[in-house]
Amino acid sequence: MWPAGKRCAVAFTFDFDAEEAILADDPGNAQRPGVLSQGTYGAKVAVPLILDLLATKGVTATFFVPGRVAERHPGRVTDIVAAGHEIAHHGYTHTSPSELTRDEEDTELAKGLEVLRSFGAEVSGYRSPAWDFSANTEDLLVEHGFRYSSNFMDDLMPYRRGGSGLVELPVQWTLDDAAHFWFDAASWNKKISTAEEVRQIWEGEFRGYHRLGGAFILTMHPQIIGRPYRMELLEAFIDFVLGHDDAWVATCSGIAARVL
Repeated sequence: MWPAGKRCAVAFTFDFDAEEAILADDPGNAQRPGVLSQGTYGAKVAVPLILDLLATKGVTATFFVPGRVAERHPGRVTDIVAAGHEIAHHGYTHTSPSELTRDEEDTELAKGLEVLRSFGAEVSGYRSPAWDFSANTEDLLVEHGFRYSSNFMDDLMPYRRGGSGLVELPVQWTLDDAAHFWFDAASWNKKISTAEEVRQIWEGEFRGYHRLGGAFILTMHPQIIGRPYRMELLEAFIDFVLGHDDAWVATCSGIAARVL
């Protein structure tokens, strides 16, 4: 499945949620600028740091972007596209499809596509907010011309979904920075992992994907991974992956194309 001489595939992906995930969780947060500032950091500080690091390492990534984030931070999305990275759909708002009617979900997909395509980018992939599908999601993705999804956790290899023919690029909470670093302000009882702990987990998982020939899809959020200490983790992990000459680093659309 992979290019000649390559044993596994790796995609560095970023869910560029900025303020939108916070607003979708509770619209009342629009009146809480201090709470929103956690997301603003992602656009204001983290995305430039990430783009600089990716450029230094020669890595092309995939950014999943909600339409409203692109409207709120068009300069950042322009920077992402200008740097040659892929942008993909992550909802218009950061609302789970399971909470929407079919018409509402259809509108979310259409509005998000319209906004993202206005940046001159081809948009072929979809990652749901919360990695959640409704009974209508798959049919709607086909209707809107998507070629791949990155939402399910049922395999180590990409595959074509029965019925729709969509390519699925499987993900996993273990390979998501939020699962390790997200702070639960409501309870104050969730431990924030150290970068060393997460690096050990990601490197261990990578070794397994490399051995088995899978597609390692790493999911990160600029406002989470983009802290200085964690950027050191990201740089070290990129170096670790690049140290394997038989690991193929690609965008999600590039990996999906190998399946198609």
